[in-house]
Amino acid sequence: MPKPPDIPPHLRRRILDPLPELSRMSDETPVCPDPGGADWLVTGDAEARAVLGDADRFTAKPPDLERAISRGAREEGNLLHYDPPEHTRLRKLIAPEFTLRRMRRMEPVVEQIVAERLDALAAAGSPADLMRHFGWPVPGLVICALLGIPRDDLAALGRMLDVRAPSRMDAHSSGRARKRVAAQKAFASYLGGIVARKRADPGEDMLGTLIREHGDEVTDAELAGVCASFLAAGLEGSAQMLGLGLLALLQHPDQLAALRADPALLPRAVEELLRYVSVVSTASPRTALTDVTVGGQEIRKGEVVTCSLLAVNRARPRGLSRDRLDITREDTAHVAFGHGIHHCVGAALARAQLRLSFAALLSRFPGLRLAVPVEELRFRQFAVQYGVEELPVAW
Repeated sequence: MPKPPDIPPHLRRRILDPLPELSRMSDETPVCPDPGGADWLVTGDAEARAVLGDADRFTAKPPDLERAISRGAREEGNLLHYDPPEHTRLRKLIAPEFTLRRMRRMEPVVEQIVAERLDALAAAGSPADLMRHFGWPVPGLVICALLGIPRDDLAALGRMLDVRAPSRMDAHSSGRARKRVAAQKAFASYLGGIVARKRADPGEDMLGTLIREHGDEVTDAELAGVCASFLAAGLEGSAQMLGLGLLALLQHPDQLAALRADPALLPRAVEELLRYVSVVSTASPRTALTDVTVGGQEIRKGEVVTCSLLAVNRARPRGLSRDRLDITREDTAHVAFGHGIHHCVGAALARAQLRLSFAALLSRFPGLRLAVPVEELRFRQFAVQYGVEELPVAW
C-alpha cells in the first residue's frame, strides 16, 4: 500500500482549527516558499487579496506542471480557469442566473428539499449520519434542480464526482489515478448527453435558460464545463459546510444557544461559519505573468503562487478575537468564496441554502448533538475541499 504523502502545514487541521504554525507563517513570512509544491505560498491577508485581485499580472489558468495538484489543461466552462476577456464574457452570461431576485425564486425549492431530507433523517432514527441523510443530498438535489438534471441521477453523479476529484494521494497511487481518469471520462460523457438533450429541448432551469438566451454564444463544451464546475464545487462545498458548520456550532454550545435564542442572527452566523470553517483551504493557483513584488518578495514571471484562504480567514488577525467563533461578529470580511473577479458566482445560492438548512435543522431537532466523541470523526485530509466523512448525530 502506498505511503500517504505528508500534508503541508497550511493544509493540516486539528479538527476545524489550523495549526499554530500557520499563524506564525502568516505573521512572520506572509509570502514564503510553498511546501506544497508551487513556488510561493501566500498566507498574509493583504498579500493574498493583492494576488487574487490582480487579473492583469496573475493568470488563473492551471499551470502545466507535474508537481501541481491541478495539473492538466484548462477545463472548458470552469470560470476559475478563465482570464479576461473570456472570463468576462462567460461570467456575464451566467451571473444573471444568480441575482438575489432569482435566488429568492429558488428558496421554495430549497425549503422543500430541506424538509424532505429532514424527514429522511428522522426516519433513519437516532443516531444517524447527518452527511448521508442530509449533508450530501440537500446540495445535490438543489444543484440538480438548478441545472435541470434528473434527481434520480444524483447517486451515480456523486460516485463519479468523488472518484474524479483531485486528491493529494493521486501521485502516490497509480490505481487511484486510473480510476480518476475513468470517472472523468464517464462524467464528461454524461454531461455531454445532458447538454445535447437541453439543446434539443431547453427547460426553465439555468442550463435551459442559457441555451435559449445565449445558445449561439456558448459552446457545448463550455455548457458541460459550467455544469461540471457547479456540480463539483456546489455539491461538495455546500455539503461540507453543512456538516462542518454544524460541528462548529456543536463544539461551541454558547454560540449554538445564542442562535437558538435569537434566530435573527442566522444570516450573520452563516457568514461567520463560512469564515471559521473555510472548507476550501487554498484558492486555485495563480501564475505570474510578469515579475511582481508581493509583500516585499519578488515573484518572477512564470512562478506559481498558492494563496491560503484558511490563513486569511483564521490565522492572521484582523480585529479582535479573529480566530474565535463569534456569530454576532459584524465584520467577517472572509474570503471563503474567493476574492476578485473569481469570487464564487453562486455565493448567493450557497448562502440561502445554508441559512434555510440550518434554520430548519435546528428547529426540527432541538436536542441535536454529536453521537460519538469528536476524536472518532474521520476527516477528508487529502481532499481539495476539507470535510468530514460521516457525522453521527443524535436527538
